[in-house]
Amino acid sequence: MVESDYLIVGLGNPGENYLNTRHNVGFIVVDELARRWGGDFSTGKWRAFFLRTSLNGRRVHLLKPTTYMNLSGQVVVRYADFYRIPARNILVIHDDLDMAPGRLKLVNGGGAGGHNGIRSLIQYLSSSDFSRLKIGIGRPGKGGIHPDMAVERFVLSPMTDDERRLLDERMDVIEQGVRLYFEKGPAWAMNLVNSVK
Repeated sequence: MVESDYLIVGLGNPGENYLNTRHNVGFIVVDELARRWGGDFSTGKWRAFFLRTSLNGRRVHLLKPTTYMNLSGQVVVRYADFYRIPARNILVIHDDLDMAPGRLKLVNGGGAGGHNGIRSLIQYLSSSDFSRLKIGIGRPGKGGIHPDMAVERFVLSPMTDDERRLLDERMDVIEQGVRLYFEKGPAWAMNLVNSVK
């Protein structure tokens, strides 16, 4: 087992129809990390976009499954098994309905919280022992957010200009948190990321 290998998974749905949707926050963030770290995604046998780079002396893999959200675990388990990356070295970035837009929260382990992508990962990895960087998108009907919109339509709808601007403003702290995660461990990263309300 190569302890220095880590996997960052961005959750989302492939295709132009989903590019700027709330459910694709994971893809958007991983795309931005790749841009900042000077890497280009490849495609191939993994049914995913993937990128391997070096960060703080560790080999870091970025992965965007293209199987659609509900089957993300199929890709992640094959990729992680091939590179012998244990669940504890996996960081998953995804949207969260139960947090206000722009709120960030880094956690270790836990349940799916109603998120189908996380449920798929837990199922196929046979483990919930991976970290999650949750990015709030808000829930329709709460806090004045689209009170008449069904959840399924809400998550698959494009972000508003204000929501996208807020996400873009969070990118610096997200990247700093990810770097801290690798440099000093999850606890240090949590102190930074979870202070953002």
